[in-house]
Amino acid sequence: RAVSRRLACGDVEGRLEALFGRVRAIQSKSGRFDMLLCVGNFFGSTSETEWAEYCTGAKKAPIPTYVLGANDQETVSYFPDVSGCELAENITYLGRRGLYSGTSGLQIAYLSGTESQDEPAPAYSFSAKDVTQLKTSLLSTPNFKGVDILLTSPWPRDVGTFANSAGEIDTKKCGSKLVSDLAASLKPRYHFAALEKAYYERLPYRNHTVLQETPQHVSRFIALADVGNTSKKKYLYAFSIVPMSLMDPAELVKQPQDVTENPYRKSRKEAPKTKASLCAEEEPACQFFFDLNKHQGKKRPSDGTERGNSQPKQAKKPPQPTGPCWFCLASPEVEKHLVVSIGTHCYLALAKGGLLPDHVLILPIGHYQSVVDLPSEVVEEVTKYKSALKEFFRSKGKRYVLFERNYRSQHLQLQVIPVPLDHCTAEDIKESFIVQAQEQQIELLEIPEHSDITQVARPGAPYFYVELDTGEKLFHRIRGRFPLHFGRWVLASEALLALPRRADWRQCAAERAEEAAQARAFCRDFQPFDFALRA
Repeated sequence: RAVSRRLACGDVEGRLEALFGRVRAIQSKSGRFDMLLCVGNFFGSTSETEWAEYCTGAKKAPIPTYVLGANDQETVSYFPDVSGCELAENITYLGRRGLYSGTSGLQIAYLSGTESQDEPAPAYSFSAKDVTQLKTSLLSTPNFKGVDILLTSPWPRDVGTFANSAGEIDTKKCGSKLVSDLAASLKPRYHFAALEKAYYERLPYRNHTVLQETPQHVSRFIALADVGNTSKKKYLYAFSIVPMSLMDPAELVKQPQDVTENPYRKSRKEAPKTKASLCAEEEPACQFFFDLNKHQGKKRPSDGTERGNSQPKQAKKPPQPTGPCWFCLASPEVEKHLVVSIGTHCYLALAKGGLLPDHVLILPIGHYQSVVDLPSEVVEEVTKYKSALKEFFRSKGKRYVLFERNYRSQHLQLQVIPVPLDHCTAEDIKESFIVQAQEQQIELLEIPEHSDITQVARPGAPYFYVELDTGEKLFHRIRGRFPLHFGRWVLASEALLALPRRADWRQCAAERAEEAAQARAFCRDFQPFDFALRA
């Protein structure tokens, strides 16, 4: 196969002798490389003397070298032709933006400069229009799957989301949102950037949504430091790559063990909503169901009827518990002083040893083990309680996080815990769950916002799932052991509520009188939102 051996380099800053000396040393030790790709500042304020020797042909680059354009006004003059040109023998300026296709079939997308809000952008910058034109030209290619390599000077904003630490670089503030958008669309197998004088090799990330889309290749982001830096940070990266077009499809989409969620999905979601998605949010009749087995991407009726059968399902009687149950409302074991609202099919109770005073549980009155087992009338009332709690907590400047652990439990408990709106965003909450899951080798996957949990969870199979009051959901199918207090640990962590001492409910137990007083206070506050009182 046509294996290409490439080198990528960070900011050269005009230190050509240091760079090419290192390249010669690598080639003498490891054999010849096909190409050197330079991102960041190729020229610096002291470039002229060294550069003159290459311009005149007195010296020659030891390897075909391809560079990006200027990132500041000072160095614009080194790049005479914006569409790209040879700068010296073996040194080529790629141009402001485009696609370079090598003879081997390797496809390299490139974008020169830094992000600009101005239109047209200065000669050393790119604008939203530049990014849109580059995306459009590539995405319109028949059967476009992605590019082999993407070269940009700035880092993509938020590249560190769901990933290993980028050290001193704050990836939420550093870099370009336009580059994130470009990387999300072009799906490069390798993305190189520089400018931050730091080396960062991010864990590979997915380019598809698990359970929704067919698997695609992963992307690797690598930021490189500046040539000859005194801290000995890595500035030269060697890699071998077979062009995507020549690879076996199954081999191309293999997912490494350390693969993470896509860091740019947040920015994708911020795109304007389509009419269809608004409809799905506003009207239950337009709810989209996700089926693991068939009908993928198609609508299915959400009114409890099956196609070709107009008869609604008969309501089933709930199964009887095999022994004493702490949560069946009719059971003498229920601590009724914690109950704060009773509906027709469900009730609301404060959690014993709650993470917070307003940590509540939504529970079915009858004995059901999980959400998957609930009949439609119980599901409907669970939904009403969710809506009421969302409205209640939002009135107090909070958003709720709901989770269910259908594992080593007999009676469904939907844990509902409020988090201050100004403390963290929905993305922060999801990131905390996903990152802490990865640390424990738990695969927590995002499932479609308008899907139903029953479409993902198999009846009788254990699972853990998280739901935000925005409708976003994360799901894990439990196949072995699972930490019983995982959901609580994540919410108690420093990243979210910062209550590590309350992670274990047994450490939070209160006297019965105190619990009853908390329940009365919750009842009083919740009363205007409690639909059960109006029934």
